[in-house]
Amino acid sequence: MRPTPTLPMREGLSPSYLWLQPGPWRTMLSFLAERFTAVPEPVWRERLLRGEVRNQHGEALQPDTPYRSGDCIFYYRELPQGEARIPVEEKILHLDDHLLVADKPHFLPVIPTGRFVQETLLVRLKKATGLQDLVPIHRLDRETAGVIVFSHQPASRGKYQSMFQQRAMFKVYEAIAPLRSDLELPRVHRSRVEEIPEQFFKMHEAEGAPNSETHISLIEARGALGLYRLEPVTGRRHQLRVHMAALGIPILNDLFYPEAVPVGVADDLDKPLKLLARSLFFIDPLDGSERHFSSERNL
Repeated sequence: MRPTPTLPMREGLSPSYLWLQPGPWRTMLSFLAERFTAVPEPVWRERLLRGEVRNQHGEALQPDTPYRSGDCIFYYRELPQGEARIPVEEKILHLDDHLLVADKPHFLPVIPTGRFVQETLLVRLKKATGLQDLVPIHRLDRETAGVIVFSHQPASRGKYQSMFQQRAMFKVYEAIAPLRSDLELPRVHRSRVEEIPEQFFKMHEAEGAPNSETHISLIEARGALGLYRLEPVTGRRHQLRVHMAALGIPILNDLFYPEAVPVGVADDLDKPLKLLARSLFFIDPLDGSERHFSSERNL
C-alpha cells in the first residue's frame, strides 16, 4: 500500500517514495548519492538542506541525518538537464467523482519514467485538475494514442482495478498495417508473449502455453495498407504490436517490432505509431451503469 506522502504535490508531480532497507550507509547523504548515481552528491546536499527529502513522519532529513532502515523517505524526481516540451496535446473526455478519462496523444508517456517527468500525461493532468490522487488504472504505451482511464478516489480505486484483473473491461484498438492477401480474417491470435532477456523492454513470442489473445479483423483496405480492428482479451506488454508483427503485418511506424531501431533515435512527430486505443467499455462496479468512452482521434 502506498504510504501517505509527507511532501506536497509540486508542479503536478507527486513525490516519489522509497522504503529504506538494511545497508552500510551512515548518513542520508551517503545513501542518496550512492543509490541515485545520476544525481551528483552536491545536488542531493542542496535538496536535503531545502527540506525536500522527508520521512514518513514529515521530518525534513539533513545531510548528516543517520540512515535508518525501515523508514520511508519521500523526495521529488528531477532531471538535471531539464525537459523540452513534447508538442502534443491531451484532452479530458470525462471527469466524475471517481474517474478521469483522457484522450492521450502519441509520443506522450503516461507516468514519469527515465527521461520524462514533467512531460507526462499524469503530471499534465494533475497540473490541470489539481487531483493529487490521480493514478492510471491500466497501461498505454508512450507511442500509442487513445483512451486511458485514471482513478482519483483511493476508496474506489481497487474496484476499478479489479476489472482489468478479471478481464471485465473491454478495449478496442485500431491500427494501420500492411495487407496480406493470404491472411484469413477475422481471426483469433493466441501465443505466449515473454520478455527478451537481452533486450530491454522488448517482447517476443516464445514456446509454451499461450498467455495472450487478440481478436483481429479488417475494417477497410487502404491501398497496400489496411485499417484493422484489434480486440485484446489479455493485456501483455506490447501484445498488439507483437501479434501483428508475428503475422507479418507489423503496425506502421513501429520502431520496436519486428526490429528495434538503435537507442537514442529521436522521435519523428510526423511518423507516429499507427495504433489507437479507440474505445473502452465496462459496467461500472459502483452503480451497475454502462460506461463507454471513445477517442476523438483518427489514424
